[in-house]
Amino acid sequence: MLEKTDSVIAGLIEKELEYQKSTIRLIASENYASKAVMEATGSILTNKYAEGYPTKRYYAGNRYVDEIEILAIERAKKLFGVGHANMQPHAGASANIAAFYAFLEIGDRFMGLDLAHGGHLTHGSPVNFSGKWFKAFSYGVSRETEVLDYDEIRKMALQEKPKMIICGYTAYPMVIDFRAFREICDEVGAIMMADISHIAGLIAGNVYPSPAKYADVITSTTHKTLRGPRSAMILCPEENAKAIDKAVFPGLQGGPLEHSIAAKAVCFHEAMQPEFGEYASQVIKNAKVLADELVASGLRLVGGKTETHLILLDLTKKNITGKDAQIALEEAGIITNRNTIPFDTRSPFITSGLRIGTAAMTTRGMKETDMKELAAMIVKIIENPADSAVKERVSEEVKEICRKFPIYGE
Repeated sequence: MLEKTDSVIAGLIEKELEYQKSTIRLIASENYASKAVMEATGSILTNKYAEGYPTKRYYAGNRYVDEIEILAIERAKKLFGVGHANMQPHAGASANIAAFYAFLEIGDRFMGLDLAHGGHLTHGSPVNFSGKWFKAFSYGVSRETEVLDYDEIRKMALQEKPKMIICGYTAYPMVIDFRAFREICDEVGAIMMADISHIAGLIAGNVYPSPAKYADVITSTTHKTLRGPRSAMILCPEENAKAIDKAVFPGLQGGPLEHSIAAKAVCFHEAMQPEFGEYASQVIKNAKVLADELVASGLRLVGGKTETHLILLDLTKKNITGKDAQIALEEAGIITNRNTIPFDTRSPFITSGLRIGTAAMTTRGMKETDMKELAAMIVKIIENPADSAVKERVSEEVKEICRKFPIYGE
């Protein structure tokens, strides 16, 4: 039908499908959603307006929509062990805005990890709402170890007296001590917000500690390691349910995207299956092997290792920028993203770092042995970014691996 209605868009989607099939995807925030998740996302639920919450809508005709959203809520609560779940945020940034709206007033003080050290735009960047509307204090990683120094974070909190402290990041490869953040928040009387967008799937798969018993509010996207639709959710204890729900609607949004909510319900169901835990475990195994191989080949990792699904390479001594490395790798069929590193001297558009994630290729079936091959290809390109012959040879290797690990039953 799409081909008949709009052949141009249909053709571009087909090209994107072939592109995803034939390239190695190492964007840490990307994954392959299942056909079931995509079917729900593209379902007739997109026709329905359902402003409000289940059983309390401002439109008629929501009997089945209510059942679907309630099911998504209950599955999320069970999967993450929380008292309340809101399924209506459209994206991770929307969920974070709602958390601010629920607990802070314009101008209030809060703390989050510096963007260049692995934080997110919505954690206090001066170009973002969080840095413009609130008084943000950014903590960082240790210059010596490149990991969080909880004593230093505590000192900053005692000095600045923030009303909220954010933990959970976008480019931090280590396990977060959520209990330490809870203790700091209790000491200064701050709200603890955990943004688990990158690690939600690892938490659901029981291979990464959960902040559920510590945080006052948890925000997350539902794609990335969780393999759901491109959307978001907010989790919290029951006592914060009213504040969160009012912040999302009517505070910040109108009608929810019920097709996305149905897809979230599907993704939570998939994450409850035993094989999802195996997948999450393999994601971390793959990341650790890939990291070890890259280090053995002479590349430097921020923090020296990874404990999650992502690796942050420091290319400073390789005489290549993150941007140039990203471009050269893409030319060979390996998709990554440039990324700032702690204490980076280059701009965020150029960067000295490269972020790599194993979630998507693990979904395709890659294991430890494949990671060793992948590391060798990455090193060849970074060492020879302008060598067309090298890129051509690696491109052929990429195509062979992609044929070995097909997607969507090709």
